[in-house]
Amino acid sequence: MTANAFASHTAQFQTVTSKDGTRISYLTTGKGPALIVVPGALAFASNYASLASALGGSFTVHTIERRGRAPSGPQGDDYSITKELEDIAAIQQATSAGLLFGHSYGGLIALESARNNRAFSKVAVYDPGVSIDGSISMKWMPAYSRYLAENKFLDAFATFSIGTGPAQGKNMPLWLMKLIMPLFLTRREQEQKFGLLAANLLEHREIARCDSSYRDYREVSARVLLMFGCKRRPDWLAQGIKALAEVLPSSKVVEFPKLDHFGPDKSAPKEVAECIRNYFLEQTAWKLEVQ
Repeated sequence: MTANAFASHTAQFQTVTSKDGTRISYLTTGKGPALIVVPGALAFASNYASLASALGGSFTVHTIERRGRAPSGPQGDDYSITKELEDIAAIQQATSAGLLFGHSYGGLIALESARNNRAFSKVAVYDPGVSIDGSISMKWMPAYSRYLAENKFLDAFATFSIGTGPAQGKNMPLWLMKLIMPLFLTRREQEQKFGLLAANLLEHREIARCDSSYRDYREVSARVLLMFGCKRRPDWLAQGIKALAEVLPSSKVVEFPKLDHFGPDKSAPKEVAECIRNYFLEQTAWKLEVQ
């Protein structure tokens, strides 16, 4: 489903202007307390349509179309995660949202937003892209950049998948990854991801730049739900969740044994939405709790 299809059937496009003048669009659906959803790398707002729909019975869900994805404006020559925070802040001001959810790189953006913006009282993240002492490897970047320059998009995407994926795929030869990739992605999904490969490179450079800054999350005043999938879990994830649970002043960890990295947007959006809903609607104050 394209972003426009999502908008016409289940949500409405809204637009704000970010601090640097960039147009930022977001899709709104549902009714209730305002919640902002932040997609991950290589993803559009439309990929979270099922999650937004499942949450829409309890919340007014605003799914941001992050910069670099039409109809929002470009990432810009001076792209950094700070720009993403300014985009989130613009939507928060327009919607008065006090709730925030982020997936993968969107999880890193959500945590940074919570650290810099006390308007958010509760935050939920799934497989947040937080690197601890280089735990999220960037060794794939030189080859990836070369393939991008040569317009070898399948090679670039396969290189990225091997470099950042679960341990069992780390030693997979490039030719084999390219061969099996069509078994897991439709042609439309491949085209979508290929169109975001350049943006993905800039976003992962920001993950690398933010490496080991997790200690700053001691400043987060919001309560934070840390969710992660255990199926085909990448090596860096457990380390990141453990570190976050130790430094966040108020956090709760929920593990999904049967879900993979794509739980919110592909494999189990309703199950993830139910966990988010219960957490955001919970009224009783609690301290650090690890399940």
